[in-house]
Amino acid sequence: MEKFFKAAERGSSATQELRAGLTTFLAMSYIIALNPLILSGAGVPISATITSTCFGAGIMTIIMGLFSNRPIALASGLGLNSMVAVATTTLCGGDWHAGMGIVLVEGIVILLLVLCGLRQAIMDAIPVSLRHAISVGIGIFVAMIGLSNAGIITGNGDTLLALGQVTQPSFIVGVISIVATIIFVAFDVKGALLLGIIVAVVSGIPLGITGTPQGVFSLPDFTAFGAPFQADSEGVMGIAKVIATPALLVTAFSLMMSDFFDTMGTAMAVAKDGEFLDENGNVEDIRSILIVDSCAAWVGGLLGASSVTTFVESASGAADGGRTGLSSIFCGLFFIVCAFFAPVIAVVPGAATCGALVYVGYLMMSEVTAIDWSDLLEGIPAFLSIAGIPLTYSMSSGIGLGFIAYIVVAIATGKVRQIKPLMWVAAIAFAVYFLVA
Repeated sequence: MEKFFKAAERGSSATQELRAGLTTFLAMSYIIALNPLILSGAGVPISATITSTCFGAGIMTIIMGLFSNRPIALASGLGLNSMVAVATTTLCGGDWHAGMGIVLVEGIVILLLVLCGLRQAIMDAIPVSLRHAISVGIGIFVAMIGLSNAGIITGNGDTLLALGQVTQPSFIVGVISIVATIIFVAFDVKGALLLGIIVAVVSGIPLGITGTPQGVFSLPDFTAFGAPFQADSEGVMGIAKVIATPALLVTAFSLMMSDFFDTMGTAMAVAKDGEFLDENGNVEDIRSILIVDSCAAWVGGLLGASSVTTFVESASGAADGGRTGLSSIFCGLFFIVCAFFAPVIAVVPGAATCGALVYVGYLMMSEVTAIDWSDLLEGIPAFLSIAGIPLTYSMSSGIGLGFIAYIVVAIATGKVRQIKPLMWVAAIAFAVYFLVA
């Protein structure tokens, strides 16, 4: 096992990888309950979606661990599943099989882009300053997700964002998770992030945040598997409806753009904490990561789980010591087990992961010092990406703002020659994406 995973060589061990895998899983486990809730609005059966979510995440995370040997986990993407749900209700006539067909088409196209080298080539064409900015922006975004899950920050009609109610149980649990995580980190306790989550889960019991499981064991429901090839009431398969409908193909393009750059940002974020980001800001073994991620997209559609993609919460496991694909394998196994014990895992409140996600955001902020803020061509696009990712609540939108700004500033400052050809392609693609999304 050591020869394959090289845990000792990377300063890790099987025990450390197990702990990191569990940390990542707990930080992601909310998707087991949340994905079915989102997709049920489009008519997808909840029991079937729980099974699809667990198996989609589990299978692809294990494959990621084996194929890339990096601590990256995958699951049904938030935002992506909302796009699928909206498309199903507004464009597919409520036929969720067609909605999953959109995901299948998107995944196949993005896989072809990886196999022909275009996806990695675009990543390589991104200026180093923007790569650092993307990491910082995602760090803030991750922390924002954690604070939002706990209700420490909340939506407000007058100010967009506001401080939540400090007396709310979720707010208190979120604060406890942050304090506990900081204390464990300060004392250099192994598994600090995982312990912070556990303390928060326990503290949520008397506060009513950590609920009582509605049962323990549940049999998987595989009826959503093969969704794109299942027919509607008129006998038309979902995939056939997508191919024959231009509007659904446009939706597949929009989904692809979001998936394409979300993964890029996530890989960079996890690579930073997992120590496989080189001095030029390039992610080591990126091709294998992109291949698995691209396969995960169409597998998610095939299983009826929406698009499965790399999760930025993987950075919590990497920050907790995950250095190899072994942590991904452990994480994937936890997901598959949960297909049988979903009622138990579903009681872990989102507020309990707040401390881990805030700490990951803190670690990723260090990238901001690598940006030359005195250079307009570096500073302005970097700032727009850093601000855009959390403020638009979308990694791909924030990245797109930075890309387009880089082209504009380069033209304004007479540095057009510094723009690599694929940066032009990516910026134009983002402009189209913003227009049709």
